[in-house]
Order: sequence, then structure tokens, then C-alpha cells
Amino acid sequence: MLEKMDAIFDPEKIIEEFEAMAKDAGRVQKETLRKILELNGETEYLQKWGLDGKTDPVSFARCVPLVSHEDLEPYIRRIVEGDVSPILTRNPIKTISLSSGTTQGKPKFIPFNDELVESTMQIFTTSYAFRNRLFPLQKGKALQFIYGSKQFQTQGGLAAGTATTNVFRSPQFHKTMKAIHALCCSPDEVIFGPDFHQSLYCHLLCGLINRYDVQVVSSTFAHSIVHAFKTFEQVWEEICADIRDGVLTSRVTDPSIRTAIAKLLKPNPELASLIHDSCSGLSNWYGLIPALFPNAKYIYGIMTGSMELYVNKLRHYAAELPLLSADYGSSEGWIGANVNPNLPPESATFAVLPNIGYFEFIPLKDDFLSSEAKPVGMTEVNVGEEYEIIVTNFAGMYRYRLGDVVKVMGFHNATPELQFVCRRNLLLNINIDKNTEKDLQQSVQAAAKLLAAEKLEVVDFTSHVDLSSEPGHYVIFWEISGEASDEVLKECCNCLDKSFVDAGYMGSRKVKTIGPLELRVLRGGTFHEILDHFIQMGGALSQFKTPRCVSSKNNRVLQILCNNIVKSYFSTAYD
Repeated sequence: MLEKMDAIFDPEKIIEEFEAMAKDAGRVQKETLRKILELNGETEYLQKWGLDGKTDPVSFARCVPLVSHEDLEPYIRRIVEGDVSPILTRNPIKTISLSSGTTQGKPKFIPFNDELVESTMQIFTTSYAFRNRLFPLQKGKALQFIYGSKQFQTQGGLAAGTATTNVFRSPQFHKTMKAIHALCCSPDEVIFGPDFHQSLYCHLLCGLINRYDVQVVSSTFAHSIVHAFKTFEQVWEEICADIRDGVLTSRVTDPSIRTAIAKLLKPNPELASLIHDSCSGLSNWYGLIPALFPNAKYIYGIMTGSMELYVNKLRHYAAELPLLSADYGSSEGWIGANVNPNLPPESATFAVLPNIGYFEFIPLKDDFLSSEAKPVGMTEVNVGEEYEIIVTNFAGMYRYRLGDVVKVMGFHNATPELQFVCRRNLLLNINIDKNTEKDLQQSVQAAAKLLAAEKLEVVDFTSHVDLSSEPGHYVIFWEISGEASDEVLKECCNCLDKSFVDAGYMGSRKVKTIGPLELRVLRGGTFHEILDHFIQMGGALSQFKTPRCVSSKNNRVLQILCNNIVKSYFSTAYD
């Protein structure tokens, strides 16, 4: 596929190839597993499990165990330290990806290679081909809020950076973006700038300089798009002055960024006045994005899972402009493409690409957190049921438990269409209670409706299990968009507590083995402070996800939260 990108890009041919693969998904999966095992069968890891050259799914499942990142960490650590022997892959791993590390405060090291670049481009082009049928793009540009963190060298001399940084630095990324009419408005100096505040400002500026060419507004995550336009609300007059005078603000100090922007920025009083008038005519910034970029066709980014919170705010900025959810994957690799772009983000599904990895699915019943059911193959899943995904890829992950829970919504030919449900790991657990990210999100959504009646919204939220006193209790941290009365916040606190409907939680609350839920209201800007901390630790804004639960191990983030509490309430729901 990489070679094909040098030829004329044909969206319909991409769809045709995908459809043929999807019809023959079972055979393609077996062939993909065979390729992975033949390529890497002589590695130390696979030799350990006694496959003895077998490449069929039955032997693979019988010999090779299911693993978590913790199980593979010793092998990955050796690679990071410079061991070039065939440990996980036959070909040496030269690049390491870092997971976001927003939950525990410590990123995971993940092997990254050319095959993962290839699968990324295949996902991008497949979903683009289907989007192009509904929203055809002409020659133009994309306002992409993307940020490459610094790559560094590991002890063993490998290049390491976030998964997004590794992709953005790939020459193939630029070729693919050009082919799908999504070349970024901003020069590389902005994307890879050392200060994300300066880069964000210049992304906005570059987008407005190219105002009429922008066809797509996008970022990896919905959060980054919302963050960008919240920032615009604060700096729009300064940007207008830059455009009017053709001189970049002194707030941007990085020499390489200033030099790159100087080549693009020329005095344009007419454009500055137009932007100023457009912004002045908006009511509470509703419809900001189409007002700034009149030729934009849609807004694109990951809007599922923990990003759902930001969809309403994105709709406010977008007005009637469609929101399209981007594809489904993780730092460990991609899984599926959005081939139904007409669905709203809340209903987005992702068709598994059967040739980018070998996928197994653990059936999850009602009590899925303790379920130890045997995995089934990709074509053996049932519509309407939930599963945990197991990934085997070309970069040394074998029967790797991704930790994601998905629901099978249907089939595209013979390949399943998945809807992301939540992360499988328990977020909140004290006694016999079992609450996941999905349970937390539903609780927050229920309580947020009480705020909405007051024309307020939850800007962001997270949680913590407080075991500092007996009995332990749940703590929910909220940053809200304005001042709410004590009466409303007490009601919200009770609603949060009552909305956790797990039987173990309700029973424990009734017999007081779990204490009253606590709602802590935060000072405005607290989650920006957490974002700044993440960036200072070497993360990239493109990869930032607000941690939905902060463990005691993540001391610094917990400290930021606790230092910004302005009000605190305890539930009386079970009194």
C-alpha cells in the first residue's frame, strides 16, 4: 500500500479492495496470522511457547498465552536498552512509542515499526475513501491541531516519542495527507514546535491565513479541537492584529516558528476586518467554526469513549457542520476504520481491517469483569454482544489484551463493525463494588442534566478512590462553566451517588462499608493545569486524554486537583 500512494490515489479502488477483503475476512485473518508467525517464528518470545513452526489459529491459541503489557514489559525493556537480538520481532525495533500515561502518570513503552506506519496509512485512506463519497473534498487544506512531542534517544539508542509523533514524522504521513486533500495548513516548525501554546496559536493563525482553503478541521482527539477554539475565544483579537499588520505577536518566541510564519504572514487588513466582524456577530461563539472557515465540509477526530464529554461543546462551535468520528485504535496499533461516516459520533462504528493484525475476542457476559471465557475468532462474534479485544500485530504484540470493551453492532460483509464501549479495567473499586469508565461517565451525564437546567455545563471531570479514612469513598472532581448554587450542587452530588447502579456499590453504601460520595468543585482552568503538566512531562497535546480516574500513584495530578478545590459536598442519598 505504501508504494501505491506514489501513484494516483483512487478512493473507489480503495473501497473495492476493502470490500473484497471484508467478504473474505476469515481467510484473510488466517493469512495475516500466518504472515506474522512466519516472519517472527524464530524470535525468542515465540520460541519460548513451543509453536515449532505452526501458524494456524488453533495451535497459536493453544501454545501462546494471553498477556498484558506487564507480561511483555521485560522483553520490551531489553529492546529499549539496546538488545538487537530477535526478541519479539525478527527485524530489529528501531523506534519506541509512548502511551499517554495520563492515568497512572507513567507512560508505557510500545514497539513501533514500519508495519504500524503502513496499517496507519491504510486506516486513514480507507476511512477517507468512505467519507469522500458523502463529503467529497477538492484540492484544499486541513486545519489540523496536531502536535509532535520531542523524540528522544533511549538508553539503547532507539528513537522514542508518542505514537502520534512517530506517525507525524513519517514521510509517508505527508504523502498520504496530500493524497487525501488533508495537507496541514501549518508548517512542520509549528507541528513540532517546543511549546504547544505557541504551536496552538500558530495553528489558528495559519488556518485563518488559509481561511478559504480549509475543508476539514481535525485533530487526533475531540478534546484538542475544543481546547483550540476555547483558546481562540481568548486570543482572537490578537490574531486579527497579526493578520492586519503582517507581524507575528511577541507571545511566539521560538525562532524556527517565527521564521516559518514570516514566510506566510503578510499584511491583510481586509481579511482581519472580515474575521473581526464574523466573530463580533456571533452569539456566545455558536457556529464559530463555519463562520471562520466557510468552505469547511466537516470536523474530524476521535469522539468516542472518554471524548464523548466534548461532543456537545464541539456541536456548539460547529453549528450545522457535521461531526465525524475518526478511526479506532490505540498506541499499540489500529483496529478498525469508520466506514459509516453518516452516523453521529455517539453511534459511530468501526469495521475491523482483517489484514492489519490478528484479532480475537473474549465474550463478556453480565459480570464481565470476572469473566474468563475463551476467546473466539473475529468472524465468530455475535451481533449485540460485548467483547474484550485481543491483538496480535506485526510489531511484537502476541495475544495482547488491549483492555478495551467493544460491542458488535453488525457486520460489513464478513468483518465485524464494532462500537467502543469502555476500558475494561475497574476505575472505582473499594469493597465488592465494580464500576468502570462507562459507569462513571453515565453517572456524570445524569448529574450534568441538573446543571444544564441552570445553563451550566461540566467542562471536565475525573475521579479518585479516597482510602485515607474508613470507610473509603468515591471522589468526583468537577470543573464547571460558571457559578452554581449550593442547592444545585448538593442535588448533583446525590445524583452522582445514586447513578452508580452496580449492586455491589449500592449494597455497600446501604450497609456503610463505602462512605458517602464526595463532589469536589474545582477552580476554572484546573484541567488546563493538568494538561500543562502532561506536556511538561514530554507528552503531546494530540495524545492527551483527561484521566478519568487518578490513582494515588499519580501524585502530581492528584496534588493539582486538591490544590484547586473551591467547594466540597458529601452525598446524603443513602442517609
